[in-house]
Amino acid sequence: MTETNNRAAIVTGASSGIGEAIVRKFISQGFGVVGNGRNADKLESLEKELGEMFRGVVGDAADESVLENLFAAVEKHFNKGADIVVANAGRGLGGSVKDADLSEFQEMMQVNVTGALTLMQKAARRMVETQSESFPETAADIVITGSVVGRHVSPFSAAYGASKFAIHSLTEGLRREVSPMGVRVSLVEPGLVFSGFQSVAGYTDEIVKTMADKFGPIPEVSDIADAVYYIVSRPSHVHVCDIVVRPTRQDYP
Repeated sequence: MTETNNRAAIVTGASSGIGEAIVRKFISQGFGVVGNGRNADKLESLEKELGEMFRGVVGDAADESVLENLFAAVEKHFNKGADIVVANAGRGLGGSVKDADLSEFQEMMQVNVTGALTLMQKAARRMVETQSESFPETAADIVITGSVVGRHVSPFSAAYGASKFAIHSLTEGLRREVSPMGVRVSLVEPGLVFSGFQSVAGYTDEIVKTMADKFGPIPEVSDIADAVYYIVSRPSHVHVCDIVVRPTRQDYP
């Protein structure tokens, strides 16, 4: 078991992209991190590379038993409850409403909305109890990875955007519920970021090149991780509720 005098975090979608970048940023700042992903080999590799401050939990972020294991792992390895939870796991789905594959849409909604909401609930219930006794001496953060297409409808990813509109609404609803009890709930909305998301979402090489030519230079995943760290590193009485991060030349969405 590892002793830590700093903060302890849960990050879903930790085996690649933005999630992995958040893990690395947190550990560089002395946080203990339990990361979740479906790629067991990658999580094992991260454990070897990052050492005692990182532990991986393999499984689907929409599986409630896996989410329970994340909280248990934090307590086991870092001797405290999680005071940062980043709901980052998700999947994309390119294309319009008219042409969206309904089976893929259901799978996406299960991860992007139901899984994220389940994690938010588990985090909020634990943090409200803790903060009732320790705020403002301590901070507690629930951070959600949203998207600019959750605030502006994009014809290229309208079905995916629907999942982000939903999670944005849930995030604001939870903020209003628990912020009076000392729990911060924050939304990070990336614009175009090259992270591996595009290939999973079914974007063609031609579409990716067109976006890069139009909007580039494109932010790195580390830029999003910096935004997340900025949120959680504010003093406990300061709540950064919403950050949008776009390439400078991205006008829309």
